[in-house]
Amino acid sequence: SSPLIKNMNNTDLERFKRIAITLDRYKRMPAVMPEKYIWVNLPSYYMQVYDADTVVLESKIIIGKPQTRTPLLYSVISDMVTYPTWTVPNSIIKKQYLPKLKANPYYLSNIGLKLMDSKGEIIDPGTVNWSKYTKGIPYKVVQGSGDDNALGVLKFNFSNPYMVYLHDTNERYLFKNASRALSHGCVRVEKWDKLAYYIARNDSMNLKEGDSLKYNTDSIRTWLENKEKKRIGVKNGIPLFIAYFSCEAKNGKIRFYDDVYGEDKLMREKYFSAK
Repeated sequence: SSPLIKNMNNTDLERFKRIAITLDRYKRMPAVMPEKYIWVNLPSYYMQVYDADTVVLESKIIIGKPQTRTPLLYSVISDMVTYPTWTVPNSIIKKQYLPKLKANPYYLSNIGLKLMDSKGEIIDPGTVNWSKYTKGIPYKVVQGSGDDNALGVLKFNFSNPYMVYLHDTNERYLFKNASRALSHGCVRVEKWDKLAYYIARNDSMNLKEGDSLKYNTDSIRTWLENKEKKRIGVKNGIPLFIAYFSCEAKNGKIRFYDDVYGEDKLMREKYFSAK
């Protein structure tokens, strides 16, 4: 929609409705928030790390497109992986890759992806009869770790049923865009390194007596420099909220964001349709 239409929709009444919807969302948050947590607000395209009510880190993020939206959830960061491999989701294989494989069985190899069977053996795509598959394929499509990897050089895992995570990206130039709903559902974090070091320092500071930690900020740096794939178990899991607040108070003013997934529109129709 054109900027003019957007401005016409930004009447005081519309703003009042959006504030009311947002306050309603705040009500559904826990009465007491954790002392430390990661706050991802999708419409703002920002992630913040809160520590004792202070924002200690703020980073631009890229979120899912409206067609492949990032889910709203509450979880806890459980581990980090340096130089991760990426397993391509089935939805991408079905929509984007299958038609191309039928035309050229080596299409995946040409874009740096490997085909693996259930045992983890690498399959020659030229030996597969691609014409018989329509809904998906009985193989995994994996992108090896490295600087070209879609996940970048570090990812943050947390338990969730949607197969999403926070990660770096090999398309870092996209953080310059004002509208950043561009991913297949995962959240790309511009300051992924600062987030990793914050988690590492938090683990170091909260070490119980007699306990030892298998990593620190220096070892993460070393693994990244050496391009080593490592899974780093996080001892003090940091809570993560992926939320949808289309307005928020910033420096004494209320900032309004685009209703990127149309969530406010749904709520508005539900609550205000007769008013």
